[in-house]
Amino acid sequence: MKISSFLTFILMISMIFSLSSGQSPVLDTDQMPLVTGPSYYILPATSGRGGGVKLSPTTLNQTCPLDVSQENNEQRNGLPLNFLLAVPNRGGVIRSSSDLNIKFSNATTCGRPAVWRVESVNGQRVVSSRGVVGNPGGGTISNWFKIEKYENDYKIVFCPTVCNTCRPACGDVGHTIAKNGRISLLLSNEPLKVKFKKA
Repeated sequence: MKISSFLTFILMISMIFSLSSGQSPVLDTDQMPLVTGPSYYILPATSGRGGGVKLSPTTLNQTCPLDVSQENNEQRNGLPLNFLLAVPNRGGVIRSSSDLNIKFSNATTCGRPAVWRVESVNGQRVVSSRGVVGNPGGGTISNWFKIEKYENDYKIVFCPTVCNTCRPACGDVGHTIAKNGRISLLLSNEPLKVKFKKA
């Protein structure tokens, strides 16, 4: 009897905590919560917006470092990615508006893990793969993203809260199409609506 009362108490406390956090789990295309560990594809939520996320050379003749882009063919899933929380939780559930690193599962840039990062290039803030995993704080402020509910889908946002004294210029991750047809990810006034498919 004492054990069941204790378990009921623990369950009530955890439910109160999850309700007070106000952050709902991010769901994949199977309506299952995203979690740390498994790999996922990031895909446009609407047709005609390109394919899944991949890596592309920064310039046509450069193989390293690489920037984050999209497949031109919307039938292609791109490369699988992992999500790593700044503040891990039990079960590794990714909740909306949680700071996280986004890392390509099996790809590297210059021999290092390919981790998303916001960088300024020619007056635009582009998403590159030159970030690092972990160490939340001012020194890694450019490496942290969030997933937020957007209409009936999701968007990826750069607005890290891993540093109390930092004031980053927040923005939504969108895309632009270059003259050569490459679809690059960058911070934009028009967010790219996305969905997450388990790899």
